[in-house]
Amino acid sequence: MNLYAQEQFPNMDLALTFHIGLCLRIPRGQRQKLTDIPVEPFAACFRCLQDASDALAQAQEVADYQSIGVRCREALLTFIDITQGVMPWQGTENPPKKADLKAWSDHICTVALAGDTHKYRRGLFKTLLESAWEFANWLTHTKSSNWYDAEASISVTENAIGLCISAVIRHVRGVPEHCPSCGSQRLSPERGYHTDFPEIEWERPTCDKCGWTGEPVPINAIDEPGGHESTPPEGECIIPTIPLRRLKRPSERSE
Repeated sequence: MNLYAQEQFPNMDLALTFHIGLCLRIPRGQRQKLTDIPVEPFAACFRCLQDASDALAQAQEVADYQSIGVRCREALLTFIDITQGVMPWQGTENPPKKADLKAWSDHICTVALAGDTHKYRRGLFKTLLESAWEFANWLTHTKSSNWYDAEASISVTENAIGLCISAVIRHVRGVPEHCPSCGSQRLSPERGYHTDFPEIEWERPTCDKCGWTGEPVPINAIDEPGGHESTPPEGECIIPTIPLRRLKRPSERSE
């Protein structure tokens, strides 16, 4: 494909290795920071999912796939735990246990998507959460899993959590289905600070069509996650001047 100069990469294996490494590094450098994602305070859920994705890249054995199931379970439990703080139990009976995902998923979907108009959305989101939970539990304990099972667990968990977080945030922040003034669905979040509370960031829904604005709500700040920032290499950087023309086997290397 004439992507690299032959005098610099005369060996096909060297060119392929460099190309794959470049493709892996570019998305990592362009990945959005968690503090740039307006999902406070749910960023911890995405950190769990990122840990699972990183583990999937190195997974090779059944034990590795089981650990990914554990991480997916942790992401779901983290979502339930955080939601309990922003959407507390409203029933007259005693609240379920904190780790009772099925009971809390029913509560979350019922409150965030209340009414007959949300009947099918409620059923979909609840089914996604419960299916992701059951599959992650199976993956954690089974001895017959493979790489594709681990990938499926991450995908369904990420899908379920992402959709439910969006529904919870819209409910908590009072985002209507459409603009009360003109009926448009072109609603966008607007953030800012109040002069009386300069340390608190606020957000309100706004209509892109007529300019209507909703009631502002305070945003819970999140800390910058650690361990994700790159550190400069030690010593001086070097650029090889002699191209690798032939890859030697271990038996051919001089002792």
